[in-house]
Amino acid sequence: MRLSTRMSEKMGGVMEIQSDLLEKLLVESIDFKRRYTKHKEYKQKVSTLENRAHLSPEELQEKLKYKKLKLALKDEMEEIIAKYEA
Repeated sequence: MRLSTRMSEKMGGVMEIQSDLLEKLLVESIDFKRRYTKHKEYKQKVSTLENRAHLSPEELQEKLKYKKLKLALKDEMEEIIAKYEA
């Protein structure tokens, strides 16, 4: 039986992917691995900013920028996943 891994556990989103497919994509797809790595980086930056008690206007803009970049990468990864699942 194939287990489903929620990307939320790994990436902070709601995308679901089979754990063996995730492993395969990380090994076989340079594009997916690059996006996955950047997504994790942006997630950490957003988390760091969200954990601060107060943010300056510049930090608020930075947080918004990283959230948008993270979402764009998630969309791109979903497209790659759909191609591999087809």
